[in-house]
Amino acid sequence: MTVAQTTLPDSPVSLLGEPGARQVPAPLATRLYQQLAIGRRFNDMANALALQGTLAVYPSTTGQEACQVGAALALSEQDWMFPTYRDIVAVVARGVDPVEALTLMRGDWHNGYDPVRTRVAPLCTPLATHCAHAVGLAHAARLAGDDVAVLALLGDGATSEGDFHEAMTLAGVLAAPVVFLVQNNGYAISVPIARQCAAASLADKGVGYGVAATQVDGNDVLAVHSVVSDSLDRARAGGGPTLVEALTYRVDGHTTTDDPARYREEAEVDEWRRRDPLMLMERHLRASGILDDTAVAEIADVAEQRIRAWRGRLTEQTAADPADLFRHVYAEAPPHLAAQRAAQAEHDASREGIGR
Repeated sequence: MTVAQTTLPDSPVSLLGEPGARQVPAPLATRLYQQLAIGRRFNDMANALALQGTLAVYPSTTGQEACQVGAALALSEQDWMFPTYRDIVAVVARGVDPVEALTLMRGDWHNGYDPVRTRVAPLCTPLATHCAHAVGLAHAARLAGDDVAVLALLGDGATSEGDFHEAMTLAGVLAAPVVFLVQNNGYAISVPIARQCAAASLADKGVGYGVAATQVDGNDVLAVHSVVSDSLDRARAGGGPTLVEALTYRVDGHTTTDDPARYREEAEVDEWRRRDPLMLMERHLRASGILDDTAVAEIADVAEQRIRAWRGRLTEQTAADPADLFRHVYAEAPPHLAAQRAAQAEHDASREGIGR
């Protein structure tokens, strides 16, 4: 087997403002921008709902929307996505019902959507544990002769975990059709990247595993879409796995319970706000003649209408069914679970009797 040779570019791949970016079909460019606008309003809505108590917590991706949208829209229908808890905007861009995507954050269920139907694995909260699962599914799909590539999303902190090492080793040895997109947003909670890794870049980690690697400007949605699309195409064609490091920034806190002012300066945040992915894409499309004031206003209105509808559904109060505790645990309930279910049913029946 030939080991992949890793050659990193001199600088992260970037397209915005470059002549080649103007060759992107206008419908695709407009769709990317619209999804960025929806993703930004989605983050605003979810942050507000968490502060109001409708969501238990929310890990915002404000400032990272280009990574989320560019990668999700690069997937073909038959491909699979393995997201983390911070990748809800990517999950929504993939086509999952936003209310179902936020179910985990409401605390109603461990997962609110059907992974098989959507081809999106459940949101993964433990760092990097989903990476080996992504490799396994990719390898199994290839053995079955399916034309499938798999995208695993993760953050910089996840690359410090043993599960990431195991997944990269497995992907390299199997030459699995999987793409790892590392969103390097500068911090693993409060730990800056310089204290996580002494390598020149996280993409350099691909070399030791025989995995092709590259860097991309994570705030450039065109570049992210292009690099991830090429990597997925390469995977489907038998070229093996790719590690993509997207350089971006988490503008908000780690979650809505975090106070980022305790570990970073506001001047640093302001510097990255000037590289806002939504603003960069709008500026580029205006210069390219694809967008004007009317089109921007129409897209903003569409985003607001969708957010309003989703917010209404998310704030609906639904009665919990205690029987759900025992569903989807085992195909056939073992004796101890059956006994618990019977005790719960008896308890519910007695309460109904008291209510009468």
